[in-house]
Amino acid sequence: MKILFSILISVTFLFASDATIEVIKKVDSLPALAVEDSSVHNDETFKLRFFKALIADLNVLSLFNVDRHHVLSDYDTDTVDVRNKDMEYVLKYKIEPQDVGFVLEMKIISKNEIVLSKKYKINDSNKYMFVAHTIAYEINEFMEQPSIEWMKKKVIFSRIVGPKRSEIVIADYTLAYQHIVVKGGFNLFPKWSSQKQNGFYYTSLNEQKPTLKYVDTRDGSVRDIISSEGMMTCSDVNLDGSKLLLTMAPKGQPDIYMYDVASKISKKLTNFRGIDVGAQFKENNKIVFISNRLGYPNVFSKNIDTGDIEQMVYYGKNNSACTANGEYVIYKARESSNAFSKNTFNLHMISTKTDFIRRLTASGVNEFPRFSKDSDAVLFIKNYKNQSSIGIIRLNHNKNYLFPLKYGKLQAMDW
Repeated sequence: MKILFSILISVTFLFASDATIEVIKKVDSLPALAVEDSSVHNDETFKLRFFKALIADLNVLSLFNVDRHHVLSDYDTDTVDVRNKDMEYVLKYKIEPQDVGFVLEMKIISKNEIVLSKKYKINDSNKYMFVAHTIAYEINEFMEQPSIEWMKKKVIFSRIVGPKRSEIVIADYTLAYQHIVVKGGFNLFPKWSSQKQNGFYYTSLNEQKPTLKYVDTRDGSVRDIISSEGMMTCSDVNLDGSKLLLTMAPKGQPDIYMYDVASKISKKLTNFRGIDVGAQFKENNKIVFISNRLGYPNVFSKNIDTGDIEQMVYYGKNNSACTANGEYVIYKARESSNAFSKNTFNLHMISTKTDFIRRLTASGVNEFPRFSKDSDAVLFIKNYKNQSSIGIIRLNHNKNYLFPLKYGKLQAMDW
């Protein structure tokens, strides 16, 4: 069954995709926003990096037509540069280096009035991008838009860096910040242990049996959770972190198990003489998962209390890699079958209450979707030739964005 596990992993890396992501623009026009830099920081490279990070966040915010010109100005005046006099909003900021880190002041001017001002202090200049994310978050709150708390969250991902070699990395969603937390050997499928993001689980293939491990990010301690012959992955964690959904194959057949963190007891939830994998928690004591019980991979739900199983998707003959949030489910679907060229794998979203189906991507191979907790955004993986990227879809704004990985190949991620 170790061979089966290797096959299932290799499928993730088999296909390449088109790195061009579609952007569906709204018909209505957005207000114009310009950014003016008043920093006194001596490192010109750092200043430009921060400016680019802020511009990227403001674009992902999807509330403005953002001017990309790097305009320098005087922060202490409440007037804007002449080039920005017709802009509806102007964001002015000033970075001042400290003995450790830096202080940033920012204000937004509209119609010659300061409508928002904030001050931030950060002790680690290498984490400058999180200040940019926070600024975008504050502007979103000021504009009274639905929460984008996800923008301040950290992403955890595994990347393949060589034959049977991988790294697990904690990053921001744009991949501008990256910190390797597990290296050496073959370690896959990282999953945050709670909303606080103070620990995570991952699958280690370095022992005699695939083993689920837990890392406490506060002190770096590592402990073994559970092992299984053939297959071992944690596909989801419930909201309070007390229950895990695992895929295990102790007798050669992959099934879904629910693991209780406190009691350390696992309960088998599926018992099918085929493949059941990748379960996700859903509301009303239900799970959604991938199964080949129709003769091909498809998305199903199961009521844990009653045992009732329901087919979720009636479109396509190869549907996999699902994520759920409330009434919505997003899954990966193969939309072509060509033995002599690359196939197309797109992400689709369905509603469990209607016949609603929405295609979220248009070309290439798009996989491993993950909802934000507020359902505002979806994170996913896209691979193109030798380039891996994390993509983000703003569902309410019909806009998609890509952030490429500098090296390695993305295997799995969570946020």
